[in-house]
Amino acid sequence: GGKDRRSGLILTIPLCLEQTSMDELSVTLDYLLSIPSEKCKARGFTVIVDGRKSQWNVVKTVVLMLQNVVPAEVSLVCVVKPDEFWDKKVTHFCFWKEKDRLGFEVILVSANKLTRYIEPCQLTEDFGGSLTYDHMDWLNKRLVFEKFTKESTSLLDELALINNGSDKGTQQERERSIDLNFLPSVDPETVLQTGHELLSELQQRRFNGSDGGVSWSPMDDELLAQPQVMKLLDSLREQYTRYQEVCRQRSKRTQLEEIQQKVMQVVNWLEGPGSEQLRTQWGIGDSIRASQALQQKHEEIESQHSEWFAVYVELNQQIAALLNAGDEEDLVELKALQQQLSDVCYRQASQLEFRQNLLQAALEFHSVAQDLSQQLDGLLGMLCVDVAPADGASIQQTLKLLEEKLKSVDLGLQGLRDKGQSLLDQISNQASWAYGKDVTIENKENVDHIQGVMEDMQLRKQRCEDMVDVRRLKMLQMVQLFKCEEDAAQAVEWLSELLDALLKTHIRLGDDAQETKVLLEKHRKFVDVAQSTYDYGRQLLQATVVLCQSLRCTSRSSGDTLPRLNRVWKQFTVTSEERVHRLEAAVAFHSSAEKILQECPEQPEAFNDTEQFDEIEAVGKSLLDRLTVPVVYPDGSEQYFGSPSDMASAAEHIREKMKLVSLKKQQLRQPEAATPES
Repeated sequence: GGKDRRSGLILTIPLCLEQTSMDELSVTLDYLLSIPSEKCKARGFTVIVDGRKSQWNVVKTVVLMLQNVVPAEVSLVCVVKPDEFWDKKVTHFCFWKEKDRLGFEVILVSANKLTRYIEPCQLTEDFGGSLTYDHMDWLNKRLVFEKFTKESTSLLDELALINNGSDKGTQQERERSIDLNFLPSVDPETVLQTGHELLSELQQRRFNGSDGGVSWSPMDDELLAQPQVMKLLDSLREQYTRYQEVCRQRSKRTQLEEIQQKVMQVVNWLEGPGSEQLRTQWGIGDSIRASQALQQKHEEIESQHSEWFAVYVELNQQIAALLNAGDEEDLVELKALQQQLSDVCYRQASQLEFRQNLLQAALEFHSVAQDLSQQLDGLLGMLCVDVAPADGASIQQTLKLLEEKLKSVDLGLQGLRDKGQSLLDQISNQASWAYGKDVTIENKENVDHIQGVMEDMQLRKQRCEDMVDVRRLKMLQMVQLFKCEEDAAQAVEWLSELLDALLKTHIRLGDDAQETKVLLEKHRKFVDVAQSTYDYGRQLLQATVVLCQSLRCTSRSSGDTLPRLNRVWKQFTVTSEERVHRLEAAVAFHSSAEKILQECPEQPEAFNDTEQFDEIEAVGKSLLDRLTVPVVYPDGSEQYFGSPSDMASAAEHIREKMKLVSLKKQQLRQPEAATPES
């Protein structure tokens, strides 16, 4: 950084005790002499060779090397000798004699006398001067500068190549150039930061004083570095700004191309393998299990589609973000991509949803068909079992259950028709999105299957209805059979009750002829009731026989009901006839007795015939005898009217009347006996 009195730069070469490599020294000198500008070099150099710690041979070699390295630039070489100089060696080589050959003046001088040639302010402290100089600091700054210069120059070339490539005419050339040199070898931000720090350090050293407070003038190399650094920084900023724009455009184009590529991937898959998967899935199955298997397969297809739909959602969001922040030149392309992607995805989603709804409808149809088939099987099984009820109530319950099952079948068949028609409507709409494929044949198979199932169920239901009609008729006949049997048994019970009433309550013979006639008339009416009951029972049993023949079965109760009915009726007939005989005898007895008892005494000639009294007495005795005789039935059993006390009371009344007739007879005979005596 020091200068001689001619304003030439001072170059100091410190030599040491170690062996000095002349090659390295030569390279170092070449580097140092390349730093100053040509203007500075024109003023010449003053070289200080510090040989105080070296040998004379080394010093001499260095001085001679200067002749080869910088002969034109060197104007003065000051060899700083040690206190004990090489007197003998100097005699062998005198530099001043070699001035013409060397091209520069060489002087030997001690360190304290160096100020004769160079101002102290231009010398460092090593030579007794006051120039502030830190070699390591200079070296570090120089290395930073060299590194910055090298990196920035290389970076400028790279950025220029990238930026110039982006300005080419065609898009293909632009992309090919950018692809080859897209990423710089160093980070532009790092290089710019290094340059700014270096420039700040150089400017700071220019305006700040040294640590001692003495004003410090920067070295020419630093003064020269500042504009060079500033120029490089300006160029870097310009190229880097262009590079950032290129990167932004490239990033935008890359992002747009990636989106376009992903969009085409989604579109190609949905229109290719995705649509092909749906094309192969047209059936609806012929059972619940088959429909469930198709649903499971469809769920697998939906799962594959869902992955692509997730990509669609992500792409749609990216496109929306680019539309909000994109350039006008990209809006048309982005909107076209978004519209294409949305159309394909929505169309495919609609097809998936339609297929899912179709399979669900098919599953519901087959489920209803299976339920209906089970109901028909149950109804058929019920119809195939022979009816063997215990009574009419169980038949009514079975008939009610049969009607309920038939009604349930009707409802199930109607539900099957509704589900089938809905499924047929959906199948008919399949042609509108048939994936570009003629589905007439496939649809015909599905339609034939659905219609076949409904027709088969209709036929089965019709057969069951016919069987139900037959079973209903049979069960109604059985109800009538049981009803006839029950009513016939009831008729037997009624007839038995009439017989029992006849024996136990119809015991009075009347106090006179009029009352007895009334009792006889009531008895005839009573017999008419019994006759009607018997006839009703006979008719019921005849109906039972007819129903049994129709049902081809043997009645469980009519076999003993008819004999019981006949037996009770015969007992009733015998008892009724006995009752009639007694009442008729009572009427004859009371009529004759009352006639005699009511005759006037003035007409005794009317009773001259004793046969009347004998007849009355005979009738009375016969009647009394009947009262003591039981009723004998055809089977040999016997039965008395009423209780013994009842019969005794009736007999006593007849005896009383017979006594009155006998007394009347005696009264009439007394006058007849008195007449002969007179």
